[in-house]
Amino acid sequence: MTSLSPRDIEARYRFAREIARAAADLAFSFYQRRQSLAVNFKQGLQDVVSEADRRVEALIRRMISRRFPQDGFLGEESGSTGENAACVWVVDPIDGTACFLNGLHTWCIAIGVVIDGEPTIGVVYDPNHREMFRACRGHGAFLNGAPIGVHAGRSVADGVMGVGISLRASAAEFSGFLCRLLQAGGMFVRSGSGALMTAQVAAGRLLGYYEPHMNAWDSLPGWVLTREAGGVANDFMHNGGLRHGNPLLLANAALYPQLAELIQMPGLIGSTCPIARVMAG
Repeated sequence: MTSLSPRDIEARYRFAREIARAAADLAFSFYQRRQSLAVNFKQGLQDVVSEADRRVEALIRRMISRRFPQDGFLGEESGSTGENAACVWVVDPIDGTACFLNGLHTWCIAIGVVIDGEPTIGVVYDPNHREMFRACRGHGAFLNGAPIGVHAGRSVADGVMGVGISLRASAAEFSGFLCRLLQAGGMFVRSGSGALMTAQVAAGRLLGYYEPHMNAWDSLPGWVLTREAGGVANDFMHNGGLRHGNPLLLANAALYPQLAELIQMPGLIGSTCPIARVMAG
């Protein structure tokens, strides 16, 4: 049983949408003058952070601390406080920073809320298309107020699969999955924003999403969205996923086992692995 009342959860759900809009306004103002932003590299040439990321996360963190000072926070740029709180906000201020800096439209604001260890609220806002994907556990998933649901495909050949990879994963193992997907008649896309692609799974635009290792701030909003949209997800919180990340696999009930077989990563398809511990919406 959650330590927060339904009214408390609803208040955070509403506030997450308010935060997303404010963060999107600030992020988009930086996007319009992106050529002048200070940029740093974190762990390699493909892992960048800008002044915009830091400023947007600071805004989000400030808004939360003023409204819900007792809540914890885990952000990509500024780290964590109060991770043992009953309610923890998990935030990526700009997911798809490389796209953002290069003038591509595939970036978003991603906000998740974990209550008593269970991902409960997910909001993904795409400022370029003015699309807000939102969900709260037990209340369905929505895009700009309209209900959404996962793709009805029965085969990987019935649509396009979203995929992602980072320097934390093996390129050889990932390319093996892509090869098997193509051989099975599937196709894939990688937009540069994992959080946005997971939201598009919930909206039925993509068949599913797979990434061999993903951080919580990129994955939890779409995890909630997909489950509330009637999809299936692996147990991302398994074995310290909130802090250390995990693989992420999202799809409908028919496609999930097909994709799990195509992944074939050592230690991933088994009774104790994160992918095997399926969570249905």
